[in-house]
Amino acid sequence: MKDLEGKVAVVTGAGSGLGRAIALECARRGMRLALADIDLGAAETTRAMLGGRDAVSIGCDVSRPDEVRRLADASYDRFGGVHLLVNNAGVGTGGRIWNTTPSDWAWVMGVNLMGVVHGIQSFVPRMLASGEPSHVVNTASAGGFTVGPGFSIYIASKHAVVALTEALYQEMQLEEASRVGVSVLCPAYVETGFAQSEKTRPAEFCDASSETADYMGRFEHAKGEFDADFVAAATLDAVEADRFYILTHDSVKPAIEVRMRDILESRNPSKDAVRRIGIPR
Repeated sequence: MKDLEGKVAVVTGAGSGLGRAIALECARRGMRLALADIDLGAAETTRAMLGGRDAVSIGCDVSRPDEVRRLADASYDRFGGVHLLVNNAGVGTGGRIWNTTPSDWAWVMGVNLMGVVHGIQSFVPRMLASGEPSHVVNTASAGGFTVGPGFSIYIASKHAVVALTEALYQEMQLEEASRVGVSVLCPAYVETGFAQSEKTRPAEFCDASSETADYMGRFEHAKGEFDADFVAAATLDAVEADRFYILTHDSVKPAIEVRMRDILESRNPSKDAVRRIGIPR
């Protein structure tokens, strides 16, 4: 989707980290914005950083389909259309699989996977009906192609987002006269406040793994190869080029290749792939 100037973008998880960086990059490219976040105050802080760009901030828990529908209604009521949807909101937790809890799974899958589903269901039909060029970006992770022990829930959610987005792309190819582009964003570790995910965990999912603090604490002082601004710019470049896979870190590609060769050659999973993806230990 070329020429983003004046177009409308909706970004979820826009109150911090990568979502904020993507929102700021959209503004730099002249877009109008609907900024969604479970923390409305954080979304409003992002809006204040846009330098007067036409934008609205909306509180939204993407795990709740009714709230995402309200986000879509508010966006279309305000701007009359949406051209770029970035399903970016995400959370993470840690712990060995046998020590994770049903609450851990319900919370992370509800945000990371079902949040994307809800975004697609609430926005894509309207995008198709408009007939205008538009684009959907779903934020997955390099973890959507690789595996990291101790982060099974997060990794499973991101593998699901990659597969879901590939299916959406294929469905768009079969949709007559579709002008909706699709991309999946798969960065490696970026300093985005990921380690602070637990602060947004709703009380209804309070039963967390006893290992959460240990595993998530490993990211407290971890350094990313690139910052969120770099990933945001690469994301918008890919949208403009209509490129599906957005792999911002070349350093993870060897790990993806190792895993693919393990599968194709019927080998047991290689430890080397784990070492290459940069999960702190």
